[in-house]
Amino acid sequence: MTTAYRPGRSQDPVGPFLHYLMAECGVSPHTLAAYRADLMRFLGWRREHASGPIAELDVPTLRGYVDALVQGGLAPSSVARHLASLSTFFRYLVLEGKLADNVAKLLTAPAVWDRLPVVLGPAAVERLLSAPTAETRLGRRDRAALETLYATGCRASEVVGLRPNDIDLEAGLARCIGKGDKERVVPIGSRAREALTTYLKRDRPVLTAGRAGTDAVFVTRSGKPLSRVGLWRIVKQHARAAGLPEGVSPHTLRHSFATHLLAGGADLRAVQEMLGHASIATTQIYTRVELSRLRQVHARFHPRSAPGTSST
Repeated sequence: MTTAYRPGRSQDPVGPFLHYLMAECGVSPHTLAAYRADLMRFLGWRREHASGPIAELDVPTLRGYVDALVQGGLAPSSVARHLASLSTFFRYLVLEGKLADNVAKLLTAPAVWDRLPVVLGPAAVERLLSAPTAETRLGRRDRAALETLYATGCRASEVVGLRPNDIDLEAGLARCIGKGDKERVVPIGSRAREALTTYLKRDRPVLTAGRAGTDAVFVTRSGKPLSRVGLWRIVKQHARAAGLPEGVSPHTLRHSFATHLLAGGADLRAVQEMLGHASIATTQIYTRVELSRLRQVHARFHPRSAPGTSST
Protein backbone atom coordinates (compact mmCIF):
# COMPACT_ATOMS: atom_id res chain seq x y z
CA MET A 1 0.00 0.00 0.00
CA THR A 2 1.32 3.45 -0.92
CA THR A 3 1.15 6.44 1.37
CA ALA A 4 0.42 10.06 0.53
CA TYR A 5 3.37 12.33 -0.09
CA ARG A 6 4.00 14.31 3.09
CA PRO A 7 7.01 16.60 2.78
CA GLY A 8 9.03 17.06 5.96
CA ARG A 9 10.65 20.30 7.07
CA SER A 10 13.78 19.77 4.99
CA GLN A 11 12.22 17.94 2.02
CA ASP A 12 11.60 19.55 -1.35
CA PRO A 13 8.01 19.01 -2.56
CA VAL A 14 9.01 17.88 -6.03
CA GLY A 15 6.33 15.18 -6.15
CA PRO A 16 3.38 17.59 -5.71
CA PHE A 17 5.04 20.00 -8.17
CA LEU A 18 5.24 17.33 -10.86
CA HIS A 19 1.61 16.38 -10.22
CA TYR A 20 0.72 20.07 -10.58
CA LEU A 21 2.51 20.31 -13.93
CA MET A 22 0.76 17.22 -15.22
CA ALA A 23 -2.76 17.76 -13.85
CA GLU A 24 -3.13 21.55 -14.00
CA CYS A 25 -0.62 22.75 -16.57
CA GLY A 26 -1.04 19.81 -18.93
CA VAL A 27 2.64 19.42 -19.77
CA SER A 28 3.59 16.49 -21.98
CA PRO A 29 5.24 13.34 -20.55
CA HIS A 30 8.48 14.36 -22.27
CA THR A 31 8.43 17.80 -20.62
CA LEU A 32 7.51 16.26 -17.27
CA ALA A 33 10.49 13.90 -17.51
CA ALA A 34 12.76 16.86 -18.29
CA TYR A 35 11.54 18.75 -15.22
CA ARG A 36 12.06 15.65 -13.07
CA ALA A 37 15.62 15.14 -14.35
CA ASP A 38 16.53 18.82 -13.88
CA LEU A 39 15.18 18.91 -10.33
CA MET A 40 16.81 15.62 -9.39
CA ARG A 41 20.14 17.16 -10.42
CA PHE A 42 19.38 20.21 -8.29
CA LEU A 43 18.44 18.05 -5.28
CA GLY A 44 21.67 16.09 -5.68
CA TRP A 45 23.62 19.34 -5.60
CA ARG A 46 21.66 20.51 -2.55
CA ARG A 47 22.50 17.41 -0.56
CA GLU A 48 26.19 18.26 -0.86
CA HIS A 49 26.24 22.05 -0.80
CA ALA A 50 23.01 23.45 0.70
CA SER A 51 21.22 20.85 2.75
CA GLY A 52 19.23 23.25 4.95
CA PRO A 53 15.56 24.22 4.48
CA ILE A 54 14.77 25.31 0.96
CA ALA A 55 13.35 28.58 2.31
CA GLU A 56 16.87 29.54 3.39
CA LEU A 57 18.33 29.36 -0.12
CA ASP A 58 19.51 32.75 -1.36
CA VAL A 59 20.88 34.10 -4.62
CA PRO A 60 24.59 33.72 -3.73
CA THR A 61 24.00 30.05 -2.85
CA LEU A 62 22.08 29.43 -6.05
CA ARG A 63 24.89 31.02 -8.04
CA GLY A 64 26.98 28.13 -6.76
CA TYR A 65 24.53 25.81 -8.47
CA VAL A 66 24.94 27.77 -11.71
CA ASP A 67 28.72 27.40 -11.42
CA ALA A 68 28.32 23.67 -10.83
CA LEU A 69 26.23 23.33 -13.99
CA VAL A 70 28.79 25.24 -16.05
CA GLN A 71 31.70 23.26 -14.59
CA GLY A 72 29.78 20.08 -15.36
CA GLY A 73 30.21 20.84 -19.05
CA LEU A 74 26.62 21.79 -19.85
CA ALA A 75 26.04 23.98 -22.89
CA PRO A 76 24.64 27.48 -22.21
CA SER A 77 21.24 26.41 -23.56
CA SER A 78 21.18 23.42 -21.18
CA VAL A 79 22.13 25.62 -18.22
CA ALA A 80 19.32 28.00 -19.16
CA ARG A 81 16.85 25.10 -19.27
CA HIS A 82 17.93 23.83 -15.85
CA LEU A 83 17.52 27.28 -14.34
CA ALA A 84 14.15 27.75 -16.01
CA SER A 85 13.01 24.46 -14.42
CA LEU A 86 14.30 25.63 -11.05
CA SER A 87 12.59 29.00 -11.35
CA THR A 88 9.30 27.35 -12.32
CA PHE A 89 9.62 25.07 -9.28
CA PHE A 90 10.27 28.04 -6.99
CA ARG A 91 7.36 29.94 -8.48
CA TYR A 92 5.12 26.96 -7.71
CA LEU A 93 6.33 27.01 -4.11
CA VAL A 94 5.46 30.71 -3.88
CA LEU A 95 1.98 30.03 -5.29
CA GLU A 96 1.53 27.29 -2.71
CA GLY A 97 2.64 29.57 0.12
CA LYS A 98 5.80 27.55 0.84
CA LEU A 99 8.18 30.38 -0.06
CA ALA A 100 7.87 34.13 0.31
CA ASP A 101 9.69 34.94 -2.93
CA ASN A 102 11.05 33.26 -6.04
CA VAL A 103 14.75 33.98 -5.62
CA ALA A 104 15.56 31.76 -8.59
CA LYS A 105 13.91 34.27 -10.93
CA LEU A 106 16.98 36.48 -10.44
CA LEU A 107 19.05 33.81 -12.18
CA THR A 108 16.96 33.47 -15.34
CA ALA A 109 13.55 34.36 -16.71
CA PRO A 110 11.15 31.39 -16.54
CA ALA A 111 10.05 31.40 -20.16
CA VAL A 112 7.63 28.54 -19.57
CA TRP A 113 5.32 30.99 -17.78
CA ASP A 114 5.45 33.56 -20.60
CA ARG A 115 4.13 31.39 -23.40
CA LEU A 116 0.57 32.00 -24.53
CA PRO A 117 -1.71 29.29 -23.14
CA VAL A 118 -3.34 26.70 -25.38
CA VAL A 119 -6.97 27.64 -25.97
CA LEU A 120 -9.72 25.65 -27.68
CA GLY A 121 -12.23 27.33 -29.94
CA PRO A 122 -15.93 27.12 -29.00
CA ALA A 123 -16.55 24.33 -31.53
CA ALA A 124 -13.67 22.25 -30.11
CA VAL A 125 -14.95 22.79 -26.58
CA GLU A 126 -18.38 21.62 -27.71
CA ARG A 127 -16.86 18.43 -29.14
CA LEU A 128 -14.99 17.77 -25.90
CA LEU A 129 -18.00 18.36 -23.66
CA SER A 130 -20.16 16.12 -25.86
CA ALA A 131 -17.62 13.26 -25.93
CA PRO A 132 -18.69 11.42 -22.73
CA THR A 133 -21.61 9.07 -23.20
CA ALA A 134 -24.88 9.87 -21.44
CA GLU A 135 -25.70 6.16 -21.19
CA THR A 136 -23.46 5.22 -18.23
CA ARG A 137 -22.90 6.53 -14.72
CA LEU A 138 -19.24 7.32 -15.30
CA GLY A 139 -20.06 8.91 -18.64
CA ARG A 140 -22.57 11.23 -16.98
CA ARG A 141 -20.04 11.93 -14.22
CA ASP A 142 -17.40 12.81 -16.81
CA ARG A 143 -19.78 15.10 -18.68
CA ALA A 144 -20.70 16.89 -15.45
CA ALA A 145 -17.02 17.30 -14.56
CA LEU A 146 -16.09 18.68 -17.99
CA GLU A 147 -19.07 21.04 -18.00
CA THR A 148 -18.09 22.27 -14.53
CA LEU A 149 -14.49 22.92 -15.59
CA TYR A 150 -15.56 25.01 -18.55
CA ALA A 151 -18.54 26.72 -16.92
CA THR A 152 -16.60 27.92 -13.87
CA GLY A 153 -13.02 28.28 -15.10
CA CYS A 154 -11.93 26.54 -11.91
CA ARG A 155 -8.61 24.75 -11.54
CA ALA A 156 -8.58 20.96 -11.48
CA SER A 157 -7.80 20.99 -7.74
CA GLU A 158 -10.77 23.28 -7.10
CA VAL A 159 -13.19 21.09 -9.05
CA VAL A 160 -12.17 17.85 -7.33
CA GLY A 161 -12.36 19.73 -4.02
CA LEU A 162 -16.02 20.64 -4.50
CA ARG A 163 -18.45 19.25 -1.93
CA PRO A 164 -22.20 18.84 -2.48
CA ASN A 165 -22.90 21.74 -0.12
CA ASP A 166 -20.64 23.97 -2.24
CA ILE A 167 -23.04 23.82 -5.19
CA ASP A 168 -26.32 25.75 -5.31
CA LEU A 169 -27.98 24.45 -8.45
CA GLU A 170 -31.07 26.59 -8.03
CA ALA A 171 -29.01 29.80 -7.88
CA GLY A 172 -26.45 28.53 -10.37
CA LEU A 173 -23.46 29.15 -8.12
CA ALA A 174 -20.49 27.16 -6.83
CA ARG A 175 -18.20 27.95 -3.90
CA CYS A 176 -14.61 26.87 -4.44
CA ILE A 177 -11.41 27.07 -2.43
CA GLY A 178 -8.46 28.39 -4.44
CA LYS A 179 -4.81 29.14 -3.83
CA GLY A 180 -3.97 30.07 -0.26
CA ASP A 181 -7.35 28.68 0.89
CA LYS A 182 -9.09 31.73 -0.58
CA GLU A 183 -12.79 31.19 -1.11
CA ARG A 184 -14.73 32.57 -4.06
CA VAL A 185 -18.15 32.04 -5.60
CA VAL A 186 -18.43 31.44 -9.34
CA PRO A 187 -21.48 31.15 -11.62
CA ILE A 188 -22.53 27.86 -13.21
CA GLY A 189 -24.22 28.04 -16.61
CA SER A 190 -27.40 26.23 -17.55
CA ARG A 191 -25.66 23.40 -19.43
CA ALA A 192 -23.40 22.63 -16.47
CA ARG A 193 -26.34 22.87 -14.05
CA GLU A 194 -28.26 20.35 -16.13
CA ALA A 195 -25.34 17.91 -16.22
CA LEU A 196 -24.66 18.32 -12.51
CA THR A 197 -28.32 17.86 -11.60
CA THR A 198 -28.49 14.58 -13.50
CA TYR A 199 -25.24 13.27 -12.04
CA LEU A 200 -25.93 14.33 -8.45
CA LYS A 201 -29.45 12.92 -8.37
CA ARG A 202 -29.06 9.85 -10.52
CA ASP A 203 -25.47 8.64 -10.29
CA ARG A 204 -23.49 9.95 -7.34
CA PRO A 205 -25.81 8.34 -4.72
CA VAL A 206 -25.25 4.94 -6.34
CA LEU A 207 -21.49 5.40 -6.69
CA THR A 208 -21.13 6.44 -3.02
CA ALA A 209 -23.62 3.89 -1.63
CA GLY A 210 -20.86 1.92 0.08
CA ARG A 211 -18.96 5.01 1.27
CA ALA A 212 -21.35 7.17 3.27
CA GLY A 213 -18.50 9.38 4.50
CA THR A 214 -17.43 10.54 1.04
CA ASP A 215 -17.80 14.32 0.91
CA ALA A 216 -16.86 15.11 -2.67
CA VAL A 217 -19.01 15.94 -5.65
CA PHE A 218 -16.97 13.93 -8.11
CA VAL A 219 -16.12 10.37 -7.13
CA THR A 220 -14.54 7.28 -8.66
CA ARG A 221 -16.21 4.04 -9.66
CA SER A 222 -15.65 2.78 -6.10
CA GLY A 223 -17.05 5.91 -4.47
CA LYS A 224 -13.75 7.51 -3.43
CA PRO A 225 -13.13 11.21 -4.07
CA LEU A 226 -11.82 11.80 -7.57
CA SER A 227 -8.21 12.98 -7.54
CA ARG A 228 -6.67 15.79 -9.55
CA VAL A 229 -4.78 13.24 -11.62
CA GLY A 230 -8.01 11.30 -12.11
CA LEU A 231 -9.69 14.41 -13.51
CA TRP A 232 -6.68 14.99 -15.78
CA ARG A 233 -7.10 11.46 -17.15
CA ILE A 234 -10.80 12.05 -17.79
CA VAL A 235 -10.04 15.17 -19.83
CA LYS A 236 -7.30 13.36 -21.76
CA GLN A 237 -9.56 10.40 -22.52
CA HIS A 238 -12.38 12.49 -23.94
CA ALA A 239 -10.05 14.90 -25.73
CA ARG A 240 -8.66 11.94 -27.65
CA ALA A 241 -12.18 10.71 -28.40
CA ALA A 242 -13.07 14.18 -29.70
CA GLY A 243 -10.00 14.26 -31.96
CA LEU A 244 -8.40 17.17 -30.10
CA PRO A 245 -4.64 17.88 -29.73
CA GLU A 246 -2.61 15.81 -27.28
CA GLY A 247 -1.87 18.80 -25.03
CA VAL A 248 -5.46 19.36 -23.91
CA SER A 249 -5.78 19.28 -20.09
CA PRO A 250 -8.11 20.59 -17.37
CA HIS A 251 -6.20 23.86 -17.48
CA THR A 252 -6.96 24.16 -21.21
CA LEU A 253 -10.64 24.51 -20.29
CA ARG A 254 -9.73 27.19 -17.74
CA HIS A 255 -7.77 29.07 -20.41
CA SER A 256 -10.63 28.66 -22.89
CA PHE A 257 -13.18 29.87 -20.32
CA ALA A 258 -11.28 33.11 -19.76
CA THR A 259 -10.48 33.74 -23.41
CA HIS A 260 -14.05 33.13 -24.55
CA LEU A 261 -15.42 35.48 -21.89
CA LEU A 262 -13.08 38.27 -22.95
CA ALA A 263 -13.82 37.63 -26.63
CA GLY A 264 -17.51 38.02 -25.81
CA GLY A 265 -16.92 41.39 -24.19
CA ALA A 266 -16.57 40.46 -20.50
CA ASP A 267 -14.88 42.93 -18.17
CA LEU A 268 -11.29 42.01 -17.35
CA ARG A 269 -11.85 42.61 -13.62
CA ALA A 270 -14.84 40.28 -13.62
CA VAL A 271 -12.80 37.55 -15.30
CA GLN A 272 -10.02 38.10 -12.76
CA GLU A 273 -12.50 37.61 -9.93
CA MET A 274 -13.97 34.45 -11.45
CA LEU A 275 -10.51 32.96 -12.02
CA GLY A 276 -9.36 33.85 -8.51
CA HIS A 277 -6.24 35.69 -9.68
CA ALA A 278 -4.62 37.84 -7.00
CA SER A 279 -3.24 40.21 -9.63
CA ILE A 280 -4.97 41.46 -12.76
CA ALA A 281 -1.60 41.20 -14.52
CA THR A 282 -2.04 37.42 -14.47
CA THR A 283 -5.45 37.72 -16.12
CA GLN A 284 -4.15 40.05 -18.81
CA ILE A 285 -2.37 37.18 -20.57
CA TYR A 286 -5.81 36.23 -21.95
CA THR A 287 -6.08 39.57 -23.67
CA ARG A 288 -2.84 38.63 -25.44
CA VAL A 289 -4.45 35.35 -26.51
CA GLU A 290 -7.39 37.22 -27.98
CA LEU A 291 -5.12 39.73 -29.70
CA SER A 292 -3.08 36.84 -31.12
CA ARG A 293 -6.26 35.31 -32.52
CA LEU A 294 -7.33 38.64 -34.03
CA ARG A 295 -3.94 39.03 -35.69
CA GLN A 296 -4.32 35.59 -37.25
CA VAL A 297 -7.78 36.49 -38.54
CA HIS A 298 -6.43 39.77 -39.94
CA ALA A 299 -3.51 38.05 -41.65
CA ARG A 300 -5.81 35.48 -43.20
CA PHE A 301 -8.64 37.66 -44.44
CA HIS A 302 -7.52 41.28 -44.81
CA PRO A 303 -6.77 42.05 -48.50
CA ARG A 304 -3.66 44.08 -47.65
CA SER A 305 -2.29 41.92 -44.86
CA ALA A 306 -0.24 39.41 -46.83
CA PRO A 307 3.29 40.51 -47.82
CA GLY A 308 3.58 41.80 -51.34
CA THR A 309 -0.15 42.36 -51.91
CA SER A 310 -1.10 45.15 -54.24
CA SER A 311 -4.26 47.13 -54.75
CA THR A 312 -3.75 47.26 -58.54
